[in-house]
Amino acid sequence: MKRLHVHVSVKDLGASIRFYSQLFATEPTVRKTDYAKWMLDDPRVNFAISQRDSKTGVQHLGIQVENRSELTEVYERLKRADAPVIEEGETTCCYAHSEKFLTSGESTVYGTDEIRAKAEKASGTLACAPSCCGPKTP
Repeated sequence: MKRLHVHVSVKDLGASIRFYSQLFATEPTVRKTDYAKWMLDDPRVNFAISQRDSKTGVQHLGIQVENRSELTEVYERLKRADAPVIEEGETTCCYAHSEKFLTSGESTVYGTDEIRAKAEKASGTLACAPSCCGPKTP
């Protein structure tokens, strides 16, 4: 069964955890010093927040799947939508190991921190991993 994934960057993690815990009537299923995640069934969503960037708001959206057949189905739908699709294979995003969009386990690092830092240093600009911020136009 598929699940919507929403990731929001927040200014105050503690206040945001309190707010969303009240809104969802449950505590986060994952909590880190800079991140929290709720795996909700009603509505069916993987809702994550982080205090990692000075820019607040929606960081990225996605569809989380539970098995390879659903992953194949989502990729086929994206291809039929005539949108650019970057099949990046196994990656790390939001403290999770995954093959977009199939999560396979937890990670001790957030996303592609090491890769992003190297790219920012080399280019002098903010680098963004395609899996976490959407497809890049070729």
